[in-house]
Amino acid sequence: MSLTGTPFFLTSITLLIVAVVLPLALWGRIAGPPLVRGLARLLMLLFAQVTAITVVFVLVNNANNLYDTWGDLLGTDSHVAAAKDLGPDGMGGQQIKNEPKQIQRFRPADDPRVGPGVQRTDLKGRISGVIGEVYVWLPPQYNDPAYRNKKFPVVELLPGYPGSAKTWFGSLHAAEQLQPLMQRGLVKPAILVAPRTDLLAGADTGCVNVPGQVNADSWLTVDVRKMVIDNFRAGDKPDSWALAGYSAGAHCAAKLALSHPDRYRAGVAMSGYNDPALERDSLAGKDPKLRIESNPMHILKSANAAGKPPRTALYVSGAAGDGYQAGIGLRGLAKPPTTVTVQLIPANAGGHTMVVWRHQVPEIFRWLGMYLRA
Repeated sequence: MSLTGTPFFLTSITLLIVAVVLPLALWGRIAGPPLVRGLARLLMLLFAQVTAITVVFVLVNNANNLYDTWGDLLGTDSHVAAAKDLGPDGMGGQQIKNEPKQIQRFRPADDPRVGPGVQRTDLKGRISGVIGEVYVWLPPQYNDPAYRNKKFPVVELLPGYPGSAKTWFGSLHAAEQLQPLMQRGLVKPAILVAPRTDLLAGADTGCVNVPGQVNADSWLTVDVRKMVIDNFRAGDKPDSWALAGYSAGAHCAAKLALSHPDRYRAGVAMSGYNDPALERDSLAGKDPKLRIESNPMHILKSANAAGKPPRTALYVSGAAGDGYQAGIGLRGLAKPPTTVTVQLIPANAGGHTMVVWRHQVPEIFRWLGMYLRA
């Protein structure tokens, strides 16, 4: 049973009702020695406490899509089949153009809270060795006969940590907000792709490749990207692709966009950070070498020093002390053709929460429309 599904929510509510009714109905009717009666009453109280805590957890989890499955919560699911050393380009000496197409079967998302039109597939990454679900939403123009020969740009959506791949659809209501705007021509139509990013138990991968542990970078920038191109009318050039994330996902969006200008044109980072060590469970943050190499500021400095500033557009938003300074730092390093737009979020806007990021969805997609081309 999914942790974010309606059945689990209804089950927890039912158990809470039972936990409240039981003591009222049986408290004075329990027979037996005093020790037995006391133990029975204690168990009823503990049952009531546990069910109350469970309901609170379910409400918070449903609102923020932190844990999607029991395996995510307990750390029992493995999403890494292999983690070979893939080298600096994350390809392991292979050429993506030589890889056969990976045609997938899609089914409607099993959670009604993500809204209509969201599809899901379970992908086995051929390059990365990662196994995980990927959610896809197609813009309203996709099935319009007038667009039957048209390709569409793609935006990969990354959640925070911990975070479900469904968060952008379930908590941020991205598809629900964008569909009418795309229909009215106020936002450029784009395919939305939300892949799993929680790949290791109790660890934020930081979207890096760590031989022997996980190839999260290659999962997101190679396997997921190729799968979408193979299965949909998606553009295959860098100008057709962007990343958007919040919190830990914001760090990933900026890092991956700057690291792979040959794959992405733009990145959106909401309430993120540059130093991966700011996320205590980050694999990159715990490794001195990776901590430096995966910092977007280091990536940009290195590219500038090599005389190759990336053709990357970044949009960084955040409140003071929560992403804004990270954006200012990147903007100070940007040299053409790199551009960095920084948006200050008022301190009273709502903090580091879904409400703040949800309100930014239309704005960031209008901004993305200036850079994405099919």
